Amino acid sequence: MEEAAAHPYVPRDLKLPGYVPISMSMSTILAVYLGASLFVVTFVWFLLGRKKAHLDRLLMCWWAFTGLTHMVLEGYFVFSPEFYKDNTSCYLAEVWKEYSKGDSRYAGRDSAVIAVEGITAVIEGPACLLAVYAIAKGKSYSYVLQLAISLGQLYGCLVYFITALLEGDNFATNSFYYYSYYIFANGWWVLIPLLISYRCWNKICECASGVVETKMKKKIR
Repeated sequence: MEEAAAHPYVPRDLKLPGYVPISMSMSTILAVYLGASLFVVTFVWFLLGRKKAHLDRLLMCWWAFTGLTHMVLEGYFVFSPEFYKDNTSCYLAEVWKEYSKGDSRYAGRDSAVIAVEGITAVIEGPACLLAVYAIAKGKSYSYVLQLAISLGQLYGCLVYFITALLEGDNFATNSFYYYSYYIFANGWWVLIPLLISYRCWNKICECASGVVETKMKKKIR
């Protein structure tokens, strides 16, 4: 019982043998994450996307940010099954110890979470960086790629939220962590992919209709 009570997560009987308490404050963890994200966005905006339209630059910033988040943060989680035992104050381990207050399935290595995060880190992460390149170079596959990644992100979020509901949706330490980490932080990966999917769908339909009209005109001639 003492072993189960040594951590701050819910449910209280979650078994985490060898758990090492968080050594970084929430403000420090967030400051580092926001600072790194700002650096990436600034680099993409002013260097990689300086010749592109503002919307394209915003999209490049989003794909660079989300791609690196998938590969670095989520990749670490997937391939570090005992991050909760880390006693070196490794930043990435501290992130997941903190985030587990909003969803203890991460600390508990829930199979659905591992599957979703594994696909996200290994497939969607690199695809996001490819989207940055595709937009920068004006590649013909840009809209199809962005639509595919966005649908993948939406599907991952659906699986993430639905499996939590099916398992009782009782994995947050308190309502603050539930709404700030579980709902708010993940909500961006629902809202933004929805908007991008809508835009890409319209762009693809416009291109397809243009091709059909061109073929019809050639037949008439």
